[in-house]
Amino acid sequence: MDQKVLKKLVESISSTVKSFKKSEVESLIRIFYSLVERADVRLDNIGLDCNAFQMILHNIFGMTDDVLMNRVFFAFDKDNDNLINAKEWVKGLSVFLRGTFEEKLKFCFEVYYFNGDGYISREKIFDMLKNSLHQQSPEEETDEGITELVDITLKKMDYDNDGKLSFEDFEKAVKEDRLLLEVFGPCLPEAKVQRQQPNRVRENFQRLKKKNKNNLLDI
Repeated sequence: MDQKVLKKLVESISSTVKSFKKSEVESLIRIFYSLVERADVRLDNIGLDCNAFQMILHNIFGMTDDVLMNRVFFAFDKDNDNLINAKEWVKGLSVFLRGTFEEKLKFCFEVYYFNGDGYISREKIFDMLKNSLHQQSPEEETDEGITELVDITLKKMDYDNDGKLSFEDFEKAVKEDRLLLEVFGPCLPEAKVQRQQPNRVRENFQRLKKKNKNNLLDI
């Protein structure tokens, strides 16, 4: 990548992301372009597509739930063009690696409500709990059992009793009990990854190089 272009991009992104130093932003941008070079992307718009991004979430950030990884992709993809660009990459990782509690709270809610209506409906809660339980155990949970869990969840979190969760409901419940932050399934990295510095994340990418010589993650 041309150094002048890189410097300009670092300056631009650094002005909007306060949790990383410029050197860290540069490191993350270099990782991004290394990954993009090995991905099959559209020529008219450079970025990581959903499949490439899910590989990264799984191999680097320890995430395993395909449904939630897909939703995390769209939470990163702020311009809704089905590709994650360099700015979206760095800003998303700022929440993953350095996010405040409030930033993570907003991010998780965005992942959970997903379709832009601003609420987590009873139906969405049912689907997410069913998926989460299936991920944890191969035994099939009955719909009646899941419905009971939905009722318990709404009783605890639906403060205005309208049958769905607004951000205000979610925020209040999570602030009272932080274990509810990822109540509908994991959408943030494992804690040990969150504590890493961007350069440490780069080292993880480098280690994968030895295991994935013909792989997207071979950087």
